[in-house]
Amino acid sequence: MKETIYNLFKRQVSARPEAIAVIDERRVLTFKELDKLANTISGMFPTETPKRIGIMMEHNVEMIASLFAVLKNGAAYIPVEPSFPPERIKYIMEEAHVDFVITHDRYSNLANSFSTILVEQGLRANSGPVLTPKSEPHSLAYILYTSGTKGKPKGVMVDNGNVCHYIHAFANEFHPQEGDVMMQHSVCMFDIFVEEVFATLLNGAALAIPSEETKSDMDRLMRFVEHNKVTMISGFPYLLLEMNKLKNIPSCLRLLISGGDVLRASYVTNLIGKVDIYNTYGPSETTVCATYFRCNSAQPLPDGTFPIGKAVKGVNIEILNDELHPVRDGEVGELCIGGDGIAQGYLGDIPENKNFTHTPDGTPVYRSGDLAYRLPDGNLAFLHRKDEQVMIMGKRVECNEVENVLCACNEIECGAVCPYVDTQGLSYLVAYIIPQAKSFSLPALKQKLSAFLPSFMIPEYFVSMNSLPLTPNGKIDRRALPVILKEGSL
Repeated sequence: MKETIYNLFKRQVSARPEAIAVIDERRVLTFKELDKLANTISGMFPTETPKRIGIMMEHNVEMIASLFAVLKNGAAYIPVEPSFPPERIKYIMEEAHVDFVITHDRYSNLANSFSTILVEQGLRANSGPVLTPKSEPHSLAYILYTSGTKGKPKGVMVDNGNVCHYIHAFANEFHPQEGDVMMQHSVCMFDIFVEEVFATLLNGAALAIPSEETKSDMDRLMRFVEHNKVTMISGFPYLLLEMNKLKNIPSCLRLLISGGDVLRASYVTNLIGKVDIYNTYGPSETTVCATYFRCNSAQPLPDGTFPIGKAVKGVNIEILNDELHPVRDGEVGELCIGGDGIAQGYLGDIPENKNFTHTPDGTPVYRSGDLAYRLPDGNLAFLHRKDEQVMIMGKRVECNEVENVLCACNEIECGAVCPYVDTQGLSYLVAYIIPQAKSFSLPALKQKLSAFLPSFMIPEYFVSMNSLPLTPNGKIDRRALPVILKEGSL
């Protein structure tokens, strides 16, 4: 059988139909029940041959069943959080040309430009006809939207084969099995979600989904972990930092995976001897993680961060110069990633597709834009971005996108957005603006930005100026802008 996400899921359904698959705070489904619910949702589709389907749902068992319904049909899902700005949701769904959107009735107004399928909490499986799986290894599985340089988010196209590769890479390192439980903590538009859902269920483990209210309270979240015997958590380093502040963590935990941003040794001082901790690296363009590093018994680098490790199974990592030739060990170069995880590219004919390229010997690679060097033991040390892309709370942000949205607001005459780093090495954004009128209102400007940008992309500081300094070529002289210093608070 050709490996697709749904076919690997069906193997688990056949092998362990009565084993628990997914848990939320209202219901529990076995693998067999999850498959039946996916088939029921599939039967609600208005067409037998959908290509792309939007997912805008709260995180629960019905959402997971909806994902498998989409994939069983051979379609790709395009996920958005209902809490995201309406204009951003609309742009993503329009740009992806979705056939329809699966959502809940309370969010249907956010998708009123599209056909909708309403899947509510508590939906029960019926005994309707069983659909024959239609997915293929090279058919798209999903399109994840990340921040784009031209003022609009860009969609990363990942196929079934890419995800199946990662399922095997995850199993090779972490050995999930029946009895393991992964907590689903990430938003659906980040690739950690792919790891949480598919690398768990397709390896026979269970998925436990806390509510938003539970996630917002660390003590309550740890009670959820204890109650559901969660053994694995994958998340941003800031989640580990909050857990590090606790006197105790649930004894059921065996594995903590950090990804999406730099992991500092100071974040895990109280965790390192109690549970296996991994630092990982990998952009959405290479599916999920491209490298793993086990932190236990390892020394951090001189700057207090952990290395990002070595390539996962099925992935090749090279440190290359601008001409895509290898640099010597210890020299700084660009992280270039090859192997089975490379996505199909970005949706549409956009300049960033040039990052999906080939080395001089013809090997396909993705140019990450990240700088790194190889340590004497073969592990990789991450440095920073080559360009103006930064990580804000574990999410990639293109400063150009924020600046373009800012400058489109009629409240200001001109603006610039610059990234800085606080005393703990975390990035933040500062907007420099020339107000259009004396009656300028910062709350009104931020409200307008919030219609297009999620909260983590809105600059933390705004500096009002009479004019912006210019270079001799007439461009904004960013080096001449006043630097806004920030003390780290984590």
